[in-house]
Amino acid sequence: MSASDPGTVRLADYVAPAWRVVAVALEFDLDILATTVRTRLRLERTTAAAPPLRLDGIGLQLRAISVDGRELAADEFRVDADALSVFSLPREAMLETEVMLDPSANSALSGLYLSGDAERGFLLTQCEAEGFRRVTYYPDRPDVLAPFHVVLRADRARFPVLLANGNPAGSGELADGRHWAAWDDPHPKPSYLFALVAGRLERIEQAYVTADGRDVMLRIFAEADAIGRCAYAMDALVRAMRWDEREYGRNYDLDVFHIVATHDFNMGAMENKGLNIFNAKYLLADPQRSSDDDYAHVEAIVAHEYFHNWTGNRVTCRDWFQLSLKEGLTVYREQQFSADMNSATLKRIEDVQVLRRAQFAEDAGPLAHPVRPVEYCAIDNFYTATVYDKGAELVRLVAGRLGAPAWRRGMDEYFRRHDGQAATVEQFLAALGEANGIDLMPYLAWYSQAGTPQLHARGEYDPARRSYRLTLRQHTAPTPGQPHKQALPIPVRVALLGADGHALALSGRNGEAAQTESVLEFVTPEQTFFFDDIAAPRVASLLRGFSAPVRLHADQGADDLAFLLRHESDGFSRWEAAQQLARSALGGVLAGDADVPQLGIWCDTLAELFTADIDPALLAELLTPPDYNELAQTCDPLDPVALHSARETLEQALALRLGDALGARHTFLLRSEAGGLDGVSRGRRRLLNRCLRLWLRIDRELAPEVAATRYVLAPSMTERLAALAGLLAQDAPQAHKALQDFARRYDADAVTLDKWFALQATVPRADTVERVAALQQHPRFSLRNPNRVSALLQGFAARNPIAFHRSDGAGYRLIEQALSDIDAYNPTTAARLATTLKDWRRLEPQRRALLRASLQRLAAAETSHDLGDILRRSLG
Repeated sequence: MSASDPGTVRLADYVAPAWRVVAVALEFDLDILATTVRTRLRLERTTAAAPPLRLDGIGLQLRAISVDGRELAADEFRVDADALSVFSLPREAMLETEVMLDPSANSALSGLYLSGDAERGFLLTQCEAEGFRRVTYYPDRPDVLAPFHVVLRADRARFPVLLANGNPAGSGELADGRHWAAWDDPHPKPSYLFALVAGRLERIEQAYVTADGRDVMLRIFAEADAIGRCAYAMDALVRAMRWDEREYGRNYDLDVFHIVATHDFNMGAMENKGLNIFNAKYLLADPQRSSDDDYAHVEAIVAHEYFHNWTGNRVTCRDWFQLSLKEGLTVYREQQFSADMNSATLKRIEDVQVLRRAQFAEDAGPLAHPVRPVEYCAIDNFYTATVYDKGAELVRLVAGRLGAPAWRRGMDEYFRRHDGQAATVEQFLAALGEANGIDLMPYLAWYSQAGTPQLHARGEYDPARRSYRLTLRQHTAPTPGQPHKQALPIPVRVALLGADGHALALSGRNGEAAQTESVLEFVTPEQTFFFDDIAAPRVASLLRGFSAPVRLHADQGADDLAFLLRHESDGFSRWEAAQQLARSALGGVLAGDADVPQLGIWCDTLAELFTADIDPALLAELLTPPDYNELAQTCDPLDPVALHSARETLEQALALRLGDALGARHTFLLRSEAGGLDGVSRGRRRLLNRCLRLWLRIDRELAPEVAATRYVLAPSMTERLAALAGLLAQDAPQAHKALQDFARRYDADAVTLDKWFALQATVPRADTVERVAALQQHPRFSLRNPNRVSALLQGFAARNPIAFHRSDGAGYRLIEQALSDIDAYNPTTAARLATTLKDWRRLEPQRRALLRASLQRLAAAETSHDLGDILRRSLG
């Protein structure tokens, strides 16, 4: 922390720890109301000077403290609200402490807490980023690594399962019906990777042999009513382990790998060494209660957390400013895995949709920050789309620059150099570059600069010289704390399409053979590239595969985009042409133009493709205009109702243009629908459901009846959800009965019931404000449960512009009150919900004033550190 501002932590103030923890021994006597933790730290001073030892600790009752077996006097240590300081220690020492804590009172879900109720729930920990200080006194920072030995003791009947990190190291019986279990983790780790779980849990297991011959037992634990839904997660885990062995040469390194599911979790999942803990909604899956999206999330997140074993655990981050070193890198590896398991084109489309919807908005608002921030007040508020998703795009930039063989060579060197260490972004780039004789340090600017670069492209053909000139220009707008921006290295994948729609051969460089695609990298504000000895191109295909996280502005009209949409061979670029054409059409609608030719071109081109031989999943994406939240970033000032209405106009026009073909295609696809989980079946369902949503817009008689029947007879949750969502969106009379049935069917299933809350929160009607307020009183809703809050309140604020932005401010006041209530229980959840208020400046004056007033009232009240940080930065 900065001495001048103790509330702000700055990268420039980093100092290596003065004390090294050589080994850790923890003993837990577990109880829901009163858990005792005994800690033995073998310490070594790393500096010549002898500063006091400062250990982080919050909410702990210190009961004993000794050094080298001697109890300390009162003047030899000091206990503050957030730390324990010990004075005059020798260079080497054994520090022992005993603390007591109450897990049942921990509603923040950070540290050791109770999941579920006192009678049936279980104990578990969440220590990233700074939760371990709520467990015991410790230097709770990621650059302090040590091996851990853990002993857990508890009542056997109440806590039959006792788990911690590492390998099992013994177990046995104690007096009075208690038992114990010991765990050894030989791999040095920071405290944020510590974990324990204790309770009544069932398990499934599978034996696994790594590529280097290690026998490993894989186990997934869940409560009895959920264990039957863990088989797909186990399958995903095995596939992820094999993939990592094949693609990166990384083998698992312990004798057991455990995963535990919980319904009470602030995050998606946590990669604790050998003991992953998962939010149940990202682990449980079965066809009757899980959608295709749910299955994709389970596959991706199981893989993500496993991949952290090397990119995050074996090599961790030196400080929290380097968070993207583990998260951005692991997201990229997860994206590679998902692309290999499924459709690479669709995966790329989905990743870019998330980036534009969430991260581009973050980059354009008051919460903008670099992938590697320079300072923070509350680190929990920096688990953001910028760190994760933009961070993954930066890794993709570097991997693309190197090429596959050099990327693998560089990663091998990174692991060789830094295994068992806490590393930095500079060390990551150095290992990759030096392994291949390439200087990658220019890419460091991407990590230190916030904002989304604007890429302008202008092309011109000279028939006399048979030469095509492409001029690229970049600019990044100021962001908070960074008024001046530098040019960045931007790779632009380019192809030139001829009049027949095929890519033209581009002259090879440096003696290379001619190719149909080229990667142009420029690092200056403006640069011109020439393609010589080439026939006249009909249109340029730019930024293919989304080769850089930028906004592209090209001198292409509606006819050019329609040509790309018809002929582009790169699936992502074909989808991007449809998106750009839709944005152009929407601009005309928003402007109130009497005639919008782009709209007709968009509809006509898609009508042609509707009957063409195109992958069904890709066709479904082509038929979907850009998301509201992505479009909102380009409106200043933003009238939410006008933008929503304009997007509805696009959808309605497309539905009318496709007409009866929608119902016919829907019927054809429905005949072959059997709920299969393979990629082909998922793709057909995606198109089936897109056809239904469009059909419901133009047929108010047959289509709703078909949807209601589909809801009842659906062989999968994907179909049931699509039918119910379609009925709700069109306010069909069958919707109410279906909603009631859904609640009855899944009343006891927390994960599936979240969908019921989320569907109602996003109904595009002004009176949804009152519906959401009423649902907060529902017996199955709780402000203490992050998943419920996300489903109902986050869904309402982030995905329902009609109700949330109601002109009287009722939507803002509803979230304002919820934030005040939630903050008292769980600051992390409150801060996350508060980010939905950040874009108030973009709104038209009336709504801007109302939302600003809500923010100011919240900021004036007493709030948690986490929520206060978001409010202050949002208000500027």
